[in-house]
Amino acid sequence: MIRIISALLLTLSTVGAFAAPTKTIEIADNAPDRHIVVAGDTLWGISALFLKEPQRWPEVWGMNKDQIKNPHWIYPGQVVILDRSGANPKFRLGQDLKLVPKIYTEDSRVAIPSIPQNVIEPFLSRPLVVEENALKDAPKIIAMEEDRVFLSAGGRAYVTGLKQEAKAWQVYRPAKPVLDPTTKKIIGYEAVYLGTAQQTAKGDPATIEIIEAKEEIGLGDLLSSFSRPEIISYVPHSPTAPFEGQVAAIYGGVKEAGRDSIVTLSRGSKDGLEVGHVLALYRNGGEAIYKEEGSPNQTYKLPDERYGVVFVFRTFEHISYALVMNVSRPVSVSDFVRTP
Repeated sequence: MIRIISALLLTLSTVGAFAAPTKTIEIADNAPDRHIVVAGDTLWGISALFLKEPQRWPEVWGMNKDQIKNPHWIYPGQVVILDRSGANPKFRLGQDLKLVPKIYTEDSRVAIPSIPQNVIEPFLSRPLVVEENALKDAPKIIAMEEDRVFLSAGGRAYVTGLKQEAKAWQVYRPAKPVLDPTTKKIIGYEAVYLGTAQQTAKGDPATIEIIEAKEEIGLGDLLSSFSRPEIISYVPHSPTAPFEGQVAAIYGGVKEAGRDSIVTLSRGSKDGLEVGHVLALYRNGGEAIYKEEGSPNQTYKLPDERYGVVFVFRTFEHISYALVMNVSRPVSVSDFVRTP
């Protein structure tokens, strides 16, 4: 999966399409002069060692096109050097260190990804957000072998409405509504992914075998044909216009989330969000009531507190999925996301 994701990333020529930097790129406190790339590194993580705003790495690498033809193709063992000689910092590659003597070709190595793909991979190929009634006519499990209550991998079930053929099917629990935190209106439906199945016999009902089960699969669960992930380029950039949305939900139904968690945002492609958008997280400052003796109460709106950023990696019409990157406090439902 790592090789697939890396191959889909944009080449450096895309960086030139971004707007010119609006402010000086600041070097992180105690930034090292160089970093030896190791397995498990990401471009964002390496950039965070050097920059106060790691999302600006396309600008930094874009200034050094002759040195790094494609910043996505950086491998373990290579050395990233911070060049502080100009008005803005630059990255360049040093000598490729062979930490363990061995013979390999360039193609045999695995390039480091932009962001942690092992976290977001399940959300790339599973259509978790659907429109209202989108799964109303989806194939449905109506019986299971030996009258079982639930199935796991290797179990057999019987499905009605399986009219088309597909190499693989994904199994979902019926979708639940996602509400806008402010208006309380339904902005989409999030289906719970349960696992994968394969058809073993035609008919109505047709027979399927459960190939993988993330959770127990039972009567009434629905099937959706599997589709390949869309081609995505994880190049961070800010929205070109002022933008505001909210955290509508945290995946897994928990109340708070930390770094590398997945959050559902209350805005999507129809609202101007794009894959690769980096948004700042804000906590509502609330109000304070101040009273002096002999005077009426005075209410003050306290400033909202910025405490981190999220990285949008998949969008739907009115909902998006984002990965929590750098935060100084837990993320909560109803927190705001805005143009940095």
